[in-house]
Amino acid sequence: MQNGTALRVLGQAGFLAELDALIAVYGLAMRPSPVQLRGRRSIMERHAGYSAFRAVIVSADGPAAGAGDAAGGARHDEVAAFAYGFRGADGQWWHDVVRSGITAAAGRRAATAWLADSFEVAEVHVRPEYQRRGIGRAMLLRLTAGCPHRSAVLSTLDAASPARRLYRNLGFTDLLTGFGFPGNGPPYAVMGAALPLRELEPGPPRPSR
Repeated sequence: MQNGTALRVLGQAGFLAELDALIAVYGLAMRPSPVQLRGRRSIMERHAGYSAFRAVIVSADGPAAGAGDAAGGARHDEVAAFAYGFRGADGQWWHDVVRSGITAAAGRRAATAWLADSFEVAEVHVRPEYQRRGIGRAMLLRLTAGCPHRSAVLSTLDAASPARRLYRNLGFTDLLTGFGFPGNGPPYAVMGAALPLRELEPGPPRPSR
């Protein structure tokens, strides 16, 4: 991260208080349809009530370099990025779908090893003008710092993207590729890493038993 940004850790109340700003960041980063954006707000509100919920946000101190206000650049105290997650548990939609997928691909034992004591990273988003500055890395490290869970898991588009490279550099390995979530969306990769996160070392990381 660079000067001019500040990272804060939020609990449930702080996260919900910032929800309008977080939805704005999500919209700029993902470019969803208005219907999808409204649905995402409801999902994020529900996620905030899950066990072990925690979030981090990055606030910008002044206009982003090369992006003036007229072009939609970040202004003083505007949220530039956020990430959040919570303890995975049976009965959560993502958790149940991914458990079924890993069980089918690698067996029940593998699914249990990765998901029985997992911190699910639900969202990691950075405004376009703040990307490639180390913000995503800093957020993931802070989000999972001191996390008592055995593993961290997430899903991302199955493509050669900067996000995919970031996750791999932090020790995430592919658990599923070309995975289709219900709804006929694009293929995803489901990834997992042993906690605590660290720079990638030779060999795929495994959650300790």
